[in-house]
Amino acid sequence: MENLANYFNQYINQKRIVVTGGTTGIGKAIAELLVSLGGRVIIFGRDENDFNHAMEDIKTKSSSGEIYGVTADITSKKDIDLVWDKVDSLLGGIDIVINNAALPARGIIEGDYDDWKYILETNILGYIAFAKEAVNRMKEQKSGHIVNIGSMSAEVKEKTGVIYVATKTAIRGFSTALRKEINPLGIKVSHVEPGAVTSDMQPDPKEVQEEKIEKMEMLEAEDIAMSVLFCLSQPKRCDIVSMQVRPHLQII
Repeated sequence: MENLANYFNQYINQKRIVVTGGTTGIGKAIAELLVSLGGRVIIFGRDENDFNHAMEDIKTKSSSGEIYGVTADITSKKDIDLVWDKVDSLLGGIDIVINNAALPARGIIEGDYDDWKYILETNILGYIAFAKEAVNRMKEQKSGHIVNIGSMSAEVKEKTGVIYVATKTAIRGFSTALRKEINPLGIKVSHVEPGAVTSDMQPDPKEVQEEKIEKMEMLEAEDIAMSVLFCLSQPKRCDIVSMQVRPHLQII
């Protein structure tokens, strides 16, 4: 095989990419990696401070690609339209969508209707809405790739995260059915399910998360970014349909 740097670069360089929830955690790590390989990337998130920090950090670390973005909430149709207006005007189209924006949620005893509605609109409807807009554009060029970031919660179905489990189980089914619908259009769909990953979504403080990483009980966001890159870096004939990525000692 040719030099690996060149191998990955050919699949990412100058590709037009959107990463939803790209301002923190897994999304930011994915955006940073793809920009470093020459990708033209748009990120967005709902928190302005997180957005500004992510933009500055990514720009500082790499000048190979391009990074753009906007503060936006994926539950807002107006904000979704704003992001796609930027995609069309700044990138001139789309090649890759990373559906990643999601919120944590606990059991059904906690929370109320309005909390759940916002979480479902973020974790499920946001994925569907962005996939729809991507497909509208990708079908014209008969190519593209949608990567849906799910969670091992869809398999474990822990009792402490009933609402989150419901959303990530939905994403598992959505990804499977979506691939059947749009593969004939030349569009790939990959579904990546991380295990425990260090992030602001974790209930443990940063110090405890770092200890778990050392003990091989937790992944870093960069581990998932590399897994996504593997999905994106396959020849047209090859689809990575589903991938589960777990810490070595997270026994599920």
